[in-house]
Amino acid sequence: MPDGAAPSGLIGPNALTQLLPLLEQAGGEDLRDALLLEAGIVTLPDMTGLIDEAPVARLHQVMRAELPELAPSLAWKAGERTADYILANRIPHGVQMLLKILPSAISAPMLARAIARNAWTFAGSGAFEVRSLRPVTFAIRDNPVVRGEFAAHTLCHWHAAVFERLFRLLVDDRLRAREAACCAMGERACVFVIARP
Repeated sequence: MPDGAAPSGLIGPNALTQLLPLLEQAGGEDLRDALLLEAGIVTLPDMTGLIDEAPVARLHQVMRAELPELAPSLAWKAGERTADYILANRIPHGVQMLLKILPSAISAPMLARAIARNAWTFAGSGAFEVRSLRPVTFAIRDNPVVRGEFAAHTLCHWHAAVFERLFRLLVDDRLRAREAACCAMGERACVFVIARP
């Protein structure tokens, strides 16, 4: 960490591990390694636990800057893969089955509360809150993945994809996640609304 730099928070490794193979698929090892180097990641961190959010955020930001056409779809695919990892490793099968058979008016708030309890895995040092349960609306204030960026449009495709896939697979396949506001657009929080189109 550079002298005088504030310590960053911790984030789940999936924000990095699910993106790396997609970068390699998009442009080979050379592209992946060049983006890692530009993001200041010389060696990969230990991925067995939470990792420093700063290099992860830098990689997402470098990807958006260097691959503006591909970045949204790459981030979205990485988010879907993150949700798949969560389903395979973090949410017990019995709980998944229960959420699937309950009416969505019950299972959606249950899933939203479970996500809120584990928000540190994808919100890092950002402040996560459930703003509404009908429709489910999440907010991440000071989102580290876009911290310091400025854009004319929303940037948090990775987060939206994680939320959408979890809700589609566990609650109702018709649900979609839409980022309604983004810190990169000057908003106080990145806001995600999960609802039917």
